[in-house]
Amino acid sequence: MAPFQLFRPAPKTVRLDTTHAAPVGVVAGGKPWSLWSDGLGTLAIRSLQVLIVVAITAGVILGIQQLTVVTIPLVLALIFASAFAPVMTWLRRRGVPSLVATLLALLAIVLILGGVSWLIVWAVRDQWDELYTKAQQGVQDFTAWVGTLPFDIDQGQIDEWVATLQDFVTSAQFGSGALAGVSAVANFITGLVLMIVMLFFFLKDGPQMWAFLLRPFQGEQYERAVRIGDKTVTTLGSYVRGTATVAAVDAIGILIGLLILQVPLAIPLAVLVFLLAFIPIVGATVAGILAALVALVANGWFVALMVIGVVVLVNQLEGNLLQPLLMGRTMKLHAFVVLIALTIGTVLSGIIGAVLAVPIAAVAWGIVQVWDGPDLPARWARPKRREAVSKAVSA
Repeated sequence: MAPFQLFRPAPKTVRLDTTHAAPVGVVAGGKPWSLWSDGLGTLAIRSLQVLIVVAITAGVILGIQQLTVVTIPLVLALIFASAFAPVMTWLRRRGVPSLVATLLALLAIVLILGGVSWLIVWAVRDQWDELYTKAQQGVQDFTAWVGTLPFDIDQGQIDEWVATLQDFVTSAQFGSGALAGVSAVANFITGLVLMIVMLFFFLKDGPQMWAFLLRPFQGEQYERAVRIGDKTVTTLGSYVRGTATVAAVDAIGILIGLLILQVPLAIPLAVLVFLLAFIPIVGATVAGILAALVALVANGWFVALMVIGVVVLVNQLEGNLLQPLLMGRTMKLHAFVVLIALTIGTVLSGIIGAVLAVPIAAVAWGIVQVWDGPDLPARWARPKRREAVSKAVSA
């Protein structure tokens, strides 16, 4: 035995509790530790994912804006095909060949649009001289009223404003604008022809085209894609049919009021009310303002106020009776969401964007509602019960 060995303290046995401790360089769960595994790293990853999604979305929107001659006719053709889908299904079940059913549906669309266009042209041409004469008288009355204002606006200033307007009309700037208008008309005709061709194929071969697009999907993804397609067609079709019904009732009501008040261009104004009704919130206001302006020019202040009263009454009946009855199950969107969709659509694509924004938003929300099942919304969109939230917080 070595010297002083008996006087050396025995080494202490240290026991390490490795039950809950993780090895060096390893976080809970057995994953290797890194700068991306803590809270800040998770936030950075999520931020990067959001930036990527925003960049892809911006690229898609930019591409759509550059190809509006194709994308807008495509969306419009899809909407019209969805609106006529029940008719096509009914005809096919009655044994009508697909080509014949498609031609019948297209003929009905052409007759409706052609009849409305002819009605507008006929009414404007029949009453244009009378309206022009009354407009001249209205301008003269307005000029006389301006002369009675407390501040001085002499006839020389008015003549100068008229001369400036005439110079602008005859200037090169107005000519370039006219050329741009000719180009816009050419694009419109091209888009119209393209929309008719797309609509023909959607009506005739829509189910086969959709089945072809679903070939890459299998299992649960296939079922989800089928639900998305069915929901899209149902939502777009219901939206168009419901909005058209509400717009027709609005147009008939305002037409009756304009005819009773003997306002000129009553039929074109009623058709305009019908078309603008497809722009929620804003369309009815614009149509009412135009009708009141025509009444003001042609019939005076009292009739213009009566027209405003008729428009307000019809809009109240629509908002409180027709909209909940016909559109309640189709448009489950809050008014705030509708307003935001209208603003975004108008900024991106003008009037066409304003018309298409709300049905596209309705389709997006409808897809969320069937994401996990026929009646099962996506997990993040499901309503949370207060009891379940309390248990989760207490746990």
